[in-house]
Amino acid sequence: MGLLCPGQLEVLVLALLSLLPGLEGVDIMDLIIYVIFIFISMAIFTLFGQRIQVWRLLSQVKASVHKLKMMRDEGRRIAIEALEELGADGDGVAREVDRFIEHFAIEPESMDPAGVVWKLERILDVREQKFLDEVRRIAPEASDDEVHNLEGLLEAALALNVLYKVVRHYYLLGKKTASLYIIAQLQMLMPLIMKAARAYADALVAFRDGQPIGDGIGALVAAKLMHGRPIKQIAKDTVVAEVELDGRLAYVVKAEGPGAKVGKPGEAVKKLLEELEGVRAVIFIDAAVKLEGEKTGEVVDGIGVAIGGPGVEKFKVEEISLKHKVPFYSILIKVDISEAISPMKKEVVEAADEAVSRLKELIGEVTEEGDKVIIVGVGNTMGIGQ
Repeated sequence: MGLLCPGQLEVLVLALLSLLPGLEGVDIMDLIIYVIFIFISMAIFTLFGQRIQVWRLLSQVKASVHKLKMMRDEGRRIAIEALEELGADGDGVAREVDRFIEHFAIEPESMDPAGVVWKLERILDVREQKFLDEVRRIAPEASDDEVHNLEGLLEAALALNVLYKVVRHYYLLGKKTASLYIIAQLQMLMPLIMKAARAYADALVAFRDGQPIGDGIGALVAAKLMHGRPIKQIAKDTVVAEVELDGRLAYVVKAEGPGAKVGKPGEAVKKLLEELEGVRAVIFIDAAVKLEGEKTGEVVDGIGVAIGGPGVEKFKVEEISLKHKVPFYSILIKVDISEAISPMKKEVVEAADEAVSRLKELIGEVTEEGDKVIIVGVGNTMGIGQ
């Protein structure tokens, strides 16, 4: 079939006009131009629509990549200034920070899963010691607590660097391949990525100033219970105190503060269960990530081992529980994921007293007077002493 000649096109338009009421009297040439414009627009969007969409999404992601770069650079600047204030060599500290934020850890081989937890623990221990040694070498005048705070500061800067580099990688890959699917997925994830990046940016200030963070609420509750009591070290960076609590003998465990430490709560619980007889319950107190719409600082009950992180410490407790048959309970304080690593909010601080009250109620429900219980305040104890 050949193309319509101008006369045939006019006849077709007139026929269409007769079928569409309300268009009588419309100028024929204007309508023809409008129809041609519609067909041309449809052809353009059919041929180039996906490419136009890719360009639009790329411009949105590019703006986010720029913001991430600014956050990464700000984290680097804060780390350099904090190290220089503690006696680091001004000429070489920038080079040392750049080298530090490029560190990465290689996960153990899990093709044969037997023993992989202990391999992971070994890698994490070596990584932590390497980072602490790096900080002590760069800032030899820093105290032990300042060294741990600086290590946390550099970890936050490292996380921002990783976020920026990964997002930049997929942005450039999508731009290079003009793949709508790569760019669309990245653009959909950007709000969550930017939320995490802003949380790490807030964490920079907290670690620089040694302020308690939301993740330390479990340690704060434990500190309230053991304050003024004799303490002893039971595991690496972890202390325990004996506390009389409503007629029960409670062994309260937390990371040793006020430096930015998380300790080894799982190792501490394992040792206590092996040394003590007649332990009736182990209660963990920790921050928990809340869902959107839930209230910050809400205190809830749980069952099981509330220890976050890579899972090594949680595994230790769960393994020993099979032998001793001791029930595990949890008291969780709800925080947003960004609030967990940023300076502790007023609502979270106030929740500590409510958590202590709920802890006493729980002990009365699951134990009797004269029983022994283990209470574990889980979390980063920066800015929180004993």
